[in-house]
Amino acid sequence: MAGSPFSAPSSLPAKPRDERLGEVFLDAETIAARVQELGAEITRDYQGKDLLLISILRGAVFFMADLARAIDLPLQMDFLAISSYTEEHSETGTKAIRFLKDLDQPVKDKNVLLVEDMVDSGLTLHYITRSLTLRRPGSLEVCTLFDRPHLRLVDVEVRYRGFEVPDDFFVGYGFDYRQSFRNIPFVAYLKLGPDQPTLF
Repeated sequence: MAGSPFSAPSSLPAKPRDERLGEVFLDAETIAARVQELGAEITRDYQGKDLLLISILRGAVFFMADLARAIDLPLQMDFLAISSYTEEHSETGTKAIRFLKDLDQPVKDKNVLLVEDMVDSGLTLHYITRSLTLRRPGSLEVCTLFDRPHLRLVDVEVRYRGFEVPDDFFVGYGFDYRQSFRNIPFVAYLKLGPDQPTLF
């Protein structure tokens, strides 16, 4: 209805690009195409099986949402939240991991696909998969959007990977800088001026 307060305008003003965003590393179309390919591969591999997708909050949420829509199978979704910290009284400054949010459902005898945004050293992934294995799932595999196998410190198996990427710092499509930029639909390099805080 013309003049309705609920009617969308014919065009929306373009949002100004944040000056901290650098060159686009992967555009939205490239990401979407690769996610569709992963979804088709997973659909083929899990034919006739129910599937449980588990995402690690918060970075992998966007990837898992799109991946779930690309999988043509019955599936369920659940979420974990973790935190890493330096153990007290440790002379070596050993990093430890703890669960901030556990799963809402048991995984025993289920076909579990752990969905990650990035795998590099493999330490966090190793901890999570070891914990899930103790719960006796029917199967447990890993799907990651980005992979940096050259940074592995422990041997972890990644069955599905979207892109192998360099050691640069990225934002967008779930990747953040101080909790910002997760919602942009592409992945870009981040550029910070000398007067801006460091990455970490």
